[in-house]
Amino acid sequence: MIRRGAGSRRRAGRKRRAGGPAVRDLLDEALAGVAARPTRLILTTLGTVLGIAALVATVGLGQTASGQITQRFDLAAATRVVVSPDSKGGQEDQAATQLPWDAPNRISRLNGVDAAGTVSAVNVGDDLVRSVAGLDTQKDGHALSVLAASPGLFDAVRGKLRTGRCFDAGHDARADHVVVLGKNAADRLGINRVDSQPAVFIGEQAYTVVGILDEVSGRADLLDSVIMPNGTAKAEYELEAPDSLEIRTQVGAAQLIAKQAPVAIDPNNPSTLKVDAPPAQGGVRKGVQNDLNALFLLLGAVALLVGGLGIANVTLLSVLERVSEIGLRRALGAARRHVAVQFLVESVLVGFLGGLLGTAVGVLLTVGVSWSKDWTPILSSSLSFGSPFLGAFIGLVAGTYPAWKASAIQPITALRGT
Repeated sequence: MIRRGAGSRRRAGRKRRAGGPAVRDLLDEALAGVAARPTRLILTTLGTVLGIAALVATVGLGQTASGQITQRFDLAAATRVVVSPDSKGGQEDQAATQLPWDAPNRISRLNGVDAAGTVSAVNVGDDLVRSVAGLDTQKDGHALSVLAASPGLFDAVRGKLRTGRCFDAGHDARADHVVVLGKNAADRLGINRVDSQPAVFIGEQAYTVVGILDEVSGRADLLDSVIMPNGTAKAEYELEAPDSLEIRTQVGAAQLIAKQAPVAIDPNNPSTLKVDAPPAQGGVRKGVQNDLNALFLLLGAVALLVGGLGIANVTLLSVLERVSEIGLRRALGAARRHVAVQFLVESVLVGFLGGLLGTAVGVLLTVGVSWSKDWTPILSSSLSFGSPFLGAFIGLVAGTYPAWKASAIQPITALRGT
């Protein structure tokens, strides 16, 4: 019975040796191996830190930037609706396809409309536009575009003035000889201020410049044009009807206004009007976000690849420097898998540590840039919490070849090398 007990203990010892070291011992050995060279640990971890930080920061900033882009899209293009006569409306009477002069008033009654105004091209024949002597270098004049507009147009296109003011309903009703110049037209005419009441001539008729338009949204042609009131265009050039109606809606109301506008303007023949409205916001927003996320994910993947190669190189170098240690372990009975597992655990620890620090750096960078730009930071919780484990996985993949290389070292070869 005593001999059988001793034999059982010997067999149990052989089983423990065959099974390899315990998990705790393996972790202790891996930590000791990693911490034995602090400088190399820092340099190795730095590659993973930069890779994970780049991934978290690029994805976070990409999502934040896409949010800002789509927000600006909503505030500009997504709130613009244009109504114009439809030449394919099927009406024989041309008058039935014309916009009424009071179209802005009719459309303003709809809930969700912020501003509306008409705009039309004015046929001035062969008349050129010139300014008074001493301001314009071209005495014969310029072939500038002349437009007619209702007072609400400037608000509808989010117009911003460089100087002066816009004409109002009084100018329109009295058919006053006043104009607003687009900034490009003003530069060509040599006019940069209106406090001295400069005048421009369209043909032989003088018009007082009351303002210079600096910025618009959706109608860039206004910046190259001379803009007069509708009443003036009707009196001087017999303008019959507006060409189009510009509508600025509240965010999210464009699609509804586009459906209601023809009925509000011409309830008897709504099919004679053509409406141009922005696409549904959800599809555009999703497309912008997907494109930006794909771009930044690609950049983050490249950064992670660099970090993984850094771990692989340093781990392989560590294997070459620890050949004698590996040979001694093999000589004392360690199997090839024991050596491989130890180096794999070391790589995983380095990757996890780098992923943890990189996540913190990426989050701080995203928040810092968003704060400096006055943006609302958008961070993916799954990416933030999963990045340390992603770093561990990268360490596992990067350490596979060095671990196999270490396990392939024969004890006699290692001992000879010493």
